[in-house]
This record gives sequence, C-alpha cells and structure tokens, in this order.
Amino acid sequence: MKKTISLILLLALGLAAEIVNADFTFGEPTNLGPRVNSPANDGSPDISADGLTLYFDSYYRPGGLGRWDIWVTTVQMENGDWGTAVPLPPPVNSEFGDSGPCISSDGLSLYFASDRPEAYGSYDILVTTRETTEDAWGTPVNLGPTVNSEAYDNHPSVSTDGLMLYFDSRRTGGLGSDDIWVTTRATTNDPWGEPVNLGPAINTNNIDLSPNISSEGLTFFFDTRIPDRDIWLTTRRTPDDDWGTPANLGLPVNTSYDDTDPSICVDGSMLYFASYRPGGVRRQDLWQVSIEPIVDFNGDGIVNSADMCIMVDHWGTDNSLCDIGPMPWGDGIVDVQDLIVLAEHLFEHCPPIEAQEIRVDEEDNGSQIELDQGQILVITLQSNPTTGYQWEQVENGESILEQMGQAEFKPSETSEPPLVGSGGWEIFRFKAVSAGQMTLKLVYHRSWGEGVEPLKTFSIQIVVR
Repeated sequence: MKKTISLILLLALGLAAEIVNADFTFGEPTNLGPRVNSPANDGSPDISADGLTLYFDSYYRPGGLGRWDIWVTTVQMENGDWGTAVPLPPPVNSEFGDSGPCISSDGLSLYFASDRPEAYGSYDILVTTRETTEDAWGTPVNLGPTVNSEAYDNHPSVSTDGLMLYFDSRRTGGLGSDDIWVTTRATTNDPWGEPVNLGPAINTNNIDLSPNISSEGLTFFFDTRIPDRDIWLTTRRTPDDDWGTPANLGLPVNTSYDDTDPSICVDGSMLYFASYRPGGVRRQDLWQVSIEPIVDFNGDGIVNSADMCIMVDHWGTDNSLCDIGPMPWGDGIVDVQDLIVLAEHLFEHCPPIEAQEIRVDEEDNGSQIELDQGQILVITLQSNPTTGYQWEQVENGESILEQMGQAEFKPSETSEPPLVGSGGWEIFRFKAVSAGQMTLKLVYHRSWGEGVEPLKTFSIQIVVR
C-alpha cells in the first residue's frame, strides 16, 4: 500500500509541550463504496468499539424518513467489505432532521442530534439506549437545557468511560461561529454538567466542528474551516492535562476539498471521515485511511534487529522515535507496548516516505520556512477579488521554488453558490525543486494601480534543504 506522511504534523506535535508524539504514516484513503455512500451527502461516521458497525448520517437519501437520517452499515470481520447501509427505524429516525451519531463504547447508548419539535434550539443532542446490542433502540431522550442551548448543538462524541461528552455548538460565549464544548458527569448515573468551552487551544474565530475523542482519551480529532474544512489532531499526556497545540493532518487525509467528521477506531489504526474529494460516488462521501507507526527506526528499508536495538537503547524514556504503541502516536514512554508493536512488523520491508505539504497563512508573515526538496508549500491568504484586489507574486530570480499552476480562490461562504461579492482565500502552491535560500514575497494590489503601494504584503524566508 502506498504510504505518505505529513511532516508538518510531526513537527507541530513535537513542539507541543510534553505531548506524546511518535512518527506515523497514513495509507492511501479509500472510498467506502456505493453500498455505503450514495448520491446524497453522507457524513458524520462513527465506528463502534469492535470495528464492525459504522453509523453515519445522510441528507435526503432515498429510503430515509426526514431531511437528515442516521444510517448504519456492518461488516462480518475486520478488513472485510461493508454491507449495504440501512436507515435506523423509528424512534431514532423521524420525519425531522436526525444527524451526528455517536455510539458508546459498550454499544448500548447512541447519541445524536435532532431538530424535532421538542428541541430547545435549532438542533439538540439526544440519547437512545438499549439493554443489549441485539435489542431495538428505545425512545430518544433529550439531554435537557443544561447541555443543549437555544442555538445549534450537534456532533456528540462520548468518552470510553461515558463521563465526558464533546460536541460543537453555535451558542453564545464561544470564540467563533461554531465552537467545541465538553460536558462531564461524575458517574454514568449522574446528570450531565454545565458545558465548558475548550478554549483557544482548540477553538478559533472560524468554524470548529465534529469532535472525536480517542478510546484512551489522549488524542482528540476535530475539523476547522480555514478556509476549507480540514481535520486536525491534538494530544495530551494524561486525561487531566490540557490539550496541546493542534496539528493539521495534511495530505493524504486533507485536500483542497472539504475533509471533515473524523472518527478514529479503538486501536487508532483506522480513521473514518467524510470528504468532497473526487473519486467518490457523488458529492460528500465516507472514506477511511489506515494509520501505521513508523517502525524502521534507522531508515534502512527493513525492520530487523537493528531497530530492536535502537528501541532497547531508549527503553523507559519518552523518545518519540521508539514510542509507537499502543496507539500509532505512542503513549509517552518506551515500554513493552512499543515492543509488541515492533514485533508485529519484524522483517517487513519499508518503502521510503514521500514528503508532503507545509501550510502557511498570514500569521506566518515574516517567518522562516524550511522545506525539503520535493515538499509542497501551500500559502493561504485572505482575498476578495470582487474589490479588484488580488495577490500576486513579486518576480525574483530564484529557482528553488516552482509555482504549481495558478492561484486557487476559495470562497468563505458555505452557500452553494457563494454570495456575489463575498470574500475568501487565495491559495498558492509551490514545490521545492532545489536547495538554497530565498525571500518569497506576494503583494495584495489592484493590477491597474501602477505606482500605488499594495494594500497588504506577505513575505517569508524560504530555506530548501
């Protein structure tokens, strides 16, 4: 299988204060196919703890009951083919909108959002339960006004112990139009407490959605619209610690299209998500991508005794190179969990890893960016071409960067089509083609305004190794 890695992800995780971080690779994303995906919009996947049941929502899909409905697909064994998806019957689905499913670790509680008439806001979070996994789902219960607001509340994600519930909301008190919040309870028999905003470590002044907490509670996935929806990851050493600096997952998970709604499986080896990228059934589809630790520590192309010796040399430390288990991103210490993972890969041949995208925006103005030859530099700058202003690269004689096609404009409006006159972002892509240093400068001006100072300037120092 073709493997890629996001080097910026590793860098960002490594810079987060004392956050667990092992190097890991992504496989090639695969579409879940026409038995799961449809001509409608399919999103919000959530995988069961045993990896055999996948819940998701679909918009106006034939066979559903309302606008958004919750669907389910199953597989007989891990790595098998997913079966034909079916909608959940009433009382889970209704004639109204039902979306954002989240299955508990024991498979007996299903959280989701709905805009049915008894909602406190435009969408509320509900939960339905059952006695055993063979039983039908019971009547959904609204989590009440302590958790739900008069605004939009959706995309719940419950921790393995059932004591923390993350969700996104448009309620007041956030940093952007949509923020991620968490509510907690002392035991599963207690009521949920007052939700708390996750703060600027996670939330931005943009749109932050679709939280997903890993089974061990130390890794947190979510998506942010800057400018398109991308999936991000943050980690922490213990459940009592603060979340570290989030990192964009980069290619091949994120693309120039919307990539959203992450759901990580219980052992961290597979990530499910939704994407508008080409190659699907139609519009937004469900995809999956494998996550594997980098186990060829010395980079000689094979996992053998030399790599085992490197692990032994770092035994009991927090060395990120050897911290590869039990999750692909490690747990902060090199121990028997990492040895088990390494043993599973002994004598495997490892192809070289391809370099990927490094992303910068206006906050990086004036900084120095280091690239390896072959890496892609993606620059995203706010723009509104309807005003006559556009970004343009200032000519230079350097040859270490090569622009990849014309700049792409991404509107900020989520409506289809975007409103006339709305702003957005211009996205430039450059490939590092040779070693050297240069200043990359772009100006935001009107092409006919000769002799007029540009409205904005963006400049970064580039070092290609």
